[in-house]
Amino acid sequence: MDDQQVTALALAAREGRPLDVEAFVRATQRDVWRFVAHLTDVESADDLAQETFLRALRGLPSFAGRSSARTWLLSIARRTVVDRYRSAAARPRCSALPDAEEAAQLQPGPVARFEDQVALADLLSRLPDERREAFVLTQVVGLSYAEVADVAGCAVGTVRSRVARARDQLVTLLRSAEDEARGGEGGGGERGGGERRAVGCGRPTPDAERADAGLAA
Repeated sequence: MDDQQVTALALAAREGRPLDVEAFVRATQRDVWRFVAHLTDVESADDLAQETFLRALRGLPSFAGRSSARTWLLSIARRTVVDRYRSAAARPRCSALPDAEEAAQLQPGPVARFEDQVALADLLSRLPDERREAFVLTQVVGLSYAEVADVAGCAVGTVRSRVARARDQLVTLLRSAEDEARGGEGGGGERGGGERRAVGCGRPTPDAERADAGLAA
């Protein structure tokens, strides 16, 4: 659903009719959940998403549609995360790797393998908060640089810089992980080493090539 449709749903929901409110929430809840999960952890995402929608619904009657409803809602989600961790005197963090269902929810599409989903979640968890936020909003949620600038309260050039640095860091982390995998598979005898080289240390798999190309784009 594009931004104009989401904004139209938000404007319709301002009157408080249950069906209109439900339609708006259904159209945006996945983006909100993924965003707060990437900023914090999957265990906190449900509560933070719920709090985001409670705040948004209270403020919906004053929403005038001057910006897209998706940008407006994700700005509320961002403030919700900041408030939660400010009150707990802690910075946003990422927890242990997600399980299968959670990793699938963190991904924008259904085609990635579970191993790739977990790997991306792990790599993203190592980025500084501001870079992770910019990367997730542009590459996972699909906002434009201008929309992310509105959400984050910074200049478009700053968003571009954060995304570029996030990509560079992700590529470095990915290559480091691949080097570690190759180093750990070097021993174990002729038969075992040959089998390991066949699956881990020879020509990159199509999935690895696509992942590397996507991060370097």
